[in-house]
Amino acid sequence: MIGNFKRFDMSKKPTSQRRFLTPITWAISFPSKWRHRSKIEKHGLEGIKPPYLLLCNHNCFLDFKIMTAAIFPRRANYVVAIDGFIKREWLLRNAGGIGVRKFTNAAQLVRNMVYAKNKGNIIVLYPEARYSLCGAQAVLPDSIGKFVRLLDIPVVMLLMHGHHITAPFWGTKARKLQSLRAEMKLLLTQEQTQQLTPAEINEKVRASFVYDDFAWQKANNLHVNSRDRAEGLHKVLYQCPHCRTEYKMESAKHELFCTSCGKRWEMTTLGELRAEGGETEFSHIPDWYEWERENVRAEVERGEYSFFAKAHVDSLPNARGFIDLGEAELTHNMEGFTLRGKLGGEAYEKRWKPRELYSCHIEYNYLKKHGDCIDLNTITDTLYIYPEGEGISVTKIALATEELYKNATAEREAAKSN
Repeated sequence: MIGNFKRFDMSKKPTSQRRFLTPITWAISFPSKWRHRSKIEKHGLEGIKPPYLLLCNHNCFLDFKIMTAAIFPRRANYVVAIDGFIKREWLLRNAGGIGVRKFTNAAQLVRNMVYAKNKGNIIVLYPEARYSLCGAQAVLPDSIGKFVRLLDIPVVMLLMHGHHITAPFWGTKARKLQSLRAEMKLLLTQEQTQQLTPAEINEKVRASFVYDDFAWQKANNLHVNSRDRAEGLHKVLYQCPHCRTEYKMESAKHELFCTSCGKRWEMTTLGELRAEGGETEFSHIPDWYEWERENVRAEVERGEYSFFAKAHVDSLPNARGFIDLGEAELTHNMEGFTLRGKLGGEAYEKRWKPRELYSCHIEYNYLKKHGDCIDLNTITDTLYIYPEGEGISVTKIALATEELYKNATAEREAAKSN
């Protein structure tokens, strides 16, 4: 725990959404559904009534609006990261919000979900715990199977298509894509949640979370005619596949380019990449992203991955707002994350071992304050860490976090079998 600050009360029991707020959530959500001409298809939900667990994929804020329309006229309790509560704790709690710090093993969250279940409510969870970086599924926690069995209620899936295309996480401007789609279906009956093992439940959930918004866009012939459609894409595609140089990619309007070798790619209106000269190494954006992952994985497997930078740190101990912790040093290597700094003249050090984080949350130009950041959490702290200097990609740090976790898990399993 850094500093003597009042902490967000995670133990506070969730409130069923206040009835006077429910029409307001509808008034906010349905105009967006109509504006995007979003169609929600429902399958196998006959006889399914609350309480149930609703799992949703996550690409942009539109997800919350379409989810609200999908469960209409029902209310729900929603698992929301603490940064969603900033200066509006009363509103989110009374709207049914359940606070959580991302990528932490919070037993209190499970207790609050059980409490909401016992109230007969729908429980909404976005298990990817962050917006997708490239419009395809992110990693899911191994803990899903355990708490699905613990909740002992049906599990419903809401898979939304096109949300990344209309408001990409890396984008500088939202688009007005229409003809969006969402599929809402029964994933597990209550009986199946008890018959299957946690590992089997995890397997079914992961199989249902497979999506690819860029492939979906092309298959449905949906064009994005914005002149700025590629701006910001270099935040995700940080390594050039032509010269393999990292951190020299840039983007402007509808183009992506490498300032090291000069190669350029056009992003077409159908979301594909096309080299303006020579070979098109990757026409599909998620393929480029996964190639970067493979390169990071190779660094980890060789034991060579390492990152260090001075950083600015903000803390979010409660919903009142950020507290400036000043400058610190961030190290990320084969041993995990280490953050060292001083507050009020007192030195502090925080560590996160590889096995403690299966992923991490990142932001691009978060709140337009200090630039790109990494969001690292403990049970009592949410730390927004802004690395400073050249040659930095928070996308690579996120990929490395996931690959370090996989590597540490594999080593642990190998040690068990010997």
